[in-house]
Parts: sequence; structure tokens; C-alpha cells
Amino acid sequence: MKFSVNEAIRSDDVSRIERAMKSVDSDAKVDIDVNANSVSVDSWLMPEEFFVAFQDEDYSVKIIEG
Repeated sequence: MKFSVNEAIRSDDVSRIERAMKSVDSDAKVDIDVNANSVSVDSWLMPEEFFVAFQDEDYSVKIIEG
């Protein structure tokens, strides 16, 4: 699944986003593309579950690939 982040992702956001995704699924593989403002998550869970984690960290995102 892939998410588009509305705000610019800075290098200091990477660990914060990764930690938020791992709080939902500790086995998830997280790939953050700072240049494209996107986050890919490889997990068996539904994208909506990760959407909540983004919101909890005050990131505005949309799901661009389920």
C-alpha cells in the first residue's frame, strides 16, 4: 500500500513516520520516499489502519495504492 503525504517529509520525519507505522504492525516493511512525499507499507493489514497512525502523528495523507 502507498500513501501520499500532503506535507513535505523532512529527514527528521523519517524515524517518526516509521515508528508510527510499526506501532500498527511491528512486522511491516516501511519505505519512505522523501523526494516524492510518499510512504509505502508492506503489511497484511488494511490501509485504513495505517491512516489512523498518520493522523495520530498529525500527518495529512491520502491512500494512493491499496
